[in-house]
Amino acid sequence: MTFGFPPSPTASTSTSADLSTASATRVLEPAEWAAAGIPLLRNPREVVSGLHARHRPEPATAIVAVLDPDERLRASASFTRRTAPADGWMFRNALLSQLRRVIPHDLRRRTPVRTAVLLYCREGDARWTEEDGAWMWGLRDACTLHGLRCGAYITLTQDGWQVLGEGRGGRRPSADSAPEPFGAPGAPPSLPRTGGAASGDLRRVAAR
Repeated sequence: MTFGFPPSPTASTSTSADLSTASATRVLEPAEWAAAGIPLLRNPREVVSGLHARHRPEPATAIVAVLDPDERLRASASFTRRTAPADGWMFRNALLSQLRRVIPHDLRRRTPVRTAVLLYCREGDARWTEEDGAWMWGLRDACTLHGLRCGAYITLTQDGWQVLGEGRGGRRPSADSAPEPFGAPGAPPSLPRTGGAASGDLRRVAAR
C-alpha cells in the first residue's frame, strides 16, 4: 500500500504550466528548420508526383517516405491525421509507428544512409502554420529514433506543393488535382501495396 499527500493547488498549477510549456516546444519554427541542415531533394517534383500517384492523398493525409542515397523510393506509408490539436509528440509517434511497419530501422549504422521525407496534404495556403511546425518536430524526432536522416517537409494544398524552408514548389500536383495514372508517360512505376490494421481513426496504407 502506498501512502501520500494530495498535491497542493500551487503544485497542480505548476504542473499544468510545465505541460503547456513542454507542448509548446514541440514545434519547429521555419528559421529552426532552415538551420537544421535538411538535405535538399534533387528532384522534388518527381518525389511529390510519385507519392501523390501512389497514395492519392486528401486533406489531413500525411505520407512518410524513405529514400535511398540515390533518391529512389524504398518504402512509404500514408495515414489520416487525428482530429486533435497539433502536437509534435503525437505526430512523432504516428510517424514512427508507420516507419516501423514498412522498413527496418538503421540504428546500427554510425551515419544515417536513408532519408525520410514527409508530404502533408492540408487545407489553406502554402504559408507555414503551427501545425506544420509540429509535423517538422515530429519528423525530425521520428527519424532520430529510427536511424534515418531527416529530409524535406512538403505541404500539398489547393495552390500546389511547397517544400517548406527551401522556397521550391509547383502548381501540380495539388490537393485538388487527379493523380497521373501509372501507365502515363513519365509516370512512376507501380509498387505493390500492403495494408496495416486500422487503429482508432488512423487509416494506414503502406507501399514497399
